[in-house]
Amino acid sequence: MKHKLSLILLFFSALTAFGQRTGTPQWRPLYHFTAAKNWINDPNGLIFLNGEYHLYYQHNPFENKWGHMSWGHATSRDLLNWKHLPVAIPEVMSKDTTIWIFSGSAVLDTKNTSGFGKNGKAPLVAVYTADQPTQKKESQFIAYSNDGGLSFTPYAKNPVIDLHRKNFRDPNVFWHQPSQQWVMSVAVPDDFMVKFYGSKDLKDWSLLSDFGPSGYKKHDWECPSLVPLAVDGNPSNIKWVLMVSSGGDKGPFIQYFVGDFDGKTFKNDDPEKILTVEYGDAFYAAIPWRMDKGLNTLVGWLMPAEQETSPWKGQMSVPRDLSLKTTSEGLRLFQQPSAVFSKAVKAKYINKQQVLSNIVIGSQDRSLPEAGKGNAYWIDAEFSMGEASKAGFKIVQNADASRKSSLVMMRLIKSCMLILHVVKRVGSQMVICCKPFL
Repeated sequence: MKHKLSLILLFFSALTAFGQRTGTPQWRPLYHFTAAKNWINDPNGLIFLNGEYHLYYQHNPFENKWGHMSWGHATSRDLLNWKHLPVAIPEVMSKDTTIWIFSGSAVLDTKNTSGFGKNGKAPLVAVYTADQPTQKKESQFIAYSNDGGLSFTPYAKNPVIDLHRKNFRDPNVFWHQPSQQWVMSVAVPDDFMVKFYGSKDLKDWSLLSDFGPSGYKKHDWECPSLVPLAVDGNPSNIKWVLMVSSGGDKGPFIQYFVGDFDGKTFKNDDPEKILTVEYGDAFYAAIPWRMDKGLNTLVGWLMPAEQETSPWKGQMSVPRDLSLKTTSEGLRLFQQPSAVFSKAVKAKYINKQQVLSNIVIGSQDRSLPEAGKGNAYWIDAEFSMGEASKAGFKIVQNADASRKSSLVMMRLIKSCMLILHVVKRVGSQMVICCKPFL
């Protein structure tokens, strides 16, 4: 078996990177976004403005656990180095009700269709679910920003869509040029359904169509997003991909459907097939940055394991560029680490890069002393498998050489990348989970 191997190796520990003196700094990720402190979950309101990626996210500003749901906010020019900003949309509490700011999206209203713009400047409009636990109701609200997304003013006539349901959430909005309207996809979780709405002004919405039930229907549907992708990179051949998060048999996962969208109805090409964005035990609630020239960059929440971390809890995935390619089994979604993000990683750690090429590996492991002793690594690898059935990297192993077990491993088996890692310790036993990265 031969493979080419390119490594960017980080010798900095997370403690060095973040300068923390308390809590669990050694577990603070270097590549994955985390809040400066306290709980995060779903990414929200992803938008690219004036050369900056805006990441809003579900956030508890007060505690390191779920609750007090608000929209946290951070910006980046390269998806690696982030500037933490104040909470953009806080929860609302009154004597009559509490409104938690659940997941949603944000759009730049360039034509000021909403009328929220000021002094000729286009407003940024957030569309999100208002969860009212006292009333046991979820409805769709909007809020607008005239300061570049730092703060938002709720629309005086909220809600803009209200079905008087307990579970009705996660609106994702985009401008559909052919039909000259804003289109929203929003989930009715316990009906395994995505509803599509249309609007000319982001304030008045009309039902366009329903999609579902279809595909995986054992657990609630959440966080839908509909994106156009060029088939095999051909801009004249566009298919639409609808992604829906759900709780799978092995844990949370995201399924997707490939089909056509005419501005009103999404038609699934293969109603009998269940396709997964990733079928692991952590990646969830992913939505895309919708960029120019058809580029869509996906980021999701990595659900935290039982291990407690402090002063933060939860992280985002590595951003991924999406493409749709023809395979022997039909059209399939492909993902690669974002080109913008990858460039930033390699530039930041260019002096710590080791390149190994044309290595022949037999049945015995080959050590990589070039990797140093850091606690974070970036690996680019190409394998020529030959007759080998599996290959991969043992990232973390027991210090005791007599205990030949790996704590974290990446393994390529039959074109499926598996990430094996310890998720918890029970007594003296390590409990291992397996996450396929498709």
